[in-house]
Amino acid sequence: MGRTTDRNGIFHLSLAAVMLGLSSAAGAHSQWEASRVDAHAPIGVMGDHTHNAGEVMLSYRYMHMEMDGNRIGTDSVSVAEALAAGPYAVVPVKMDMDMHMFGVMYAPTDRLTLMAMVPYVRLEMLHATAMGGSFVTEAEGVGDVSVGGLVRLNKTGPHLVHLNLGVSLPTGRIDERDDTPAMANAKLPYPMQLGSGTVDLKPGLTYLGQTESWSWGAQTIATIRMGENSEDYTLGDRIDATAWVAKPWTGSLSTSLRLGLANWGNIDGFDPDLNPAMIPTADPSLRGGERVDVGIGANLYGREGVLRGHRLALEVTVPVKQRLDGPQLEADWTAIAGWQYSF
Repeated sequence: MGRTTDRNGIFHLSLAAVMLGLSSAAGAHSQWEASRVDAHAPIGVMGDHTHNAGEVMLSYRYMHMEMDGNRIGTDSVSVAEALAAGPYAVVPVKMDMDMHMFGVMYAPTDRLTLMAMVPYVRLEMLHATAMGGSFVTEAEGVGDVSVGGLVRLNKTGPHLVHLNLGVSLPTGRIDERDDTPAMANAKLPYPMQLGSGTVDLKPGLTYLGQTESWSWGAQTIATIRMGENSEDYTLGDRIDATAWVAKPWTGSLSTSLRLGLANWGNIDGFDPDLNPAMIPTADPSLRGGERVDVGIGANLYGREGVLRGHRLALEVTVPVKQRLDGPQLEADWTAIAGWQYSF
């Protein structure tokens, strides 16, 4: 992770400069307005806002992510080149992930908002073999449940800062199996498992700001793996940093532009049931990487009738830079749609 620390620092300083520039250019604004359509971040950002004492929010998100083709470092490689890199008997060609995320937030006080998120995940991976064949493996089930709290640190006019304190619990299975041409009921490699198998700490910091014409925010969340799981490995630590700007066009519609940076490490240890010489997804030293994404989103806020108080949102992100310890599947695009309701 040391190599990317300086890059992350530069990224954060750049975000700060953008935020300050927007604040100065857009004009004064006296108080944060939580009822604005753009008061919530793009739907791809989790834990972005707190609530006042006694408030409850229910939410649902659906995410679809497609990964297509392999990459070694910053270079995309063909199937033949990925097979020759081992050489491997099998390489992944394409992967789809669908996730349903159910969430609830409750604020016992103005300063503390409690939250919990339960994901249901479906994974599908297409493989190519050195003999010219292909096959698909699948896994489906509950992922790792997250619980935590958002602690409001500062509220000065239209500027808010809160601390993100989360814990990911090992509720997702890490012994998923499926049939392959080489073996019936084979243990699936690391990216096809539903959870980490460890308790993971997720500390972070979020900043929000508003003017009459704009809103913006920035967030950094780390994922710190605690200990080794039951299959004798630990997923790599991860850091996610993001910043966004949003423009309310009417009282019910806003659009957003978001930049995200993700960096994740390789796996420590290994699952003895997996053979890294067979397929790169079973090699713990080929799981790390970093990616920069750009996202475009829209928020809708119901103000009348049966939709009053309901928020609907959509965001699509695409990578603009990827560096992967590969051969490793590269991200193609991600779409997230969501619903939120507070009372």
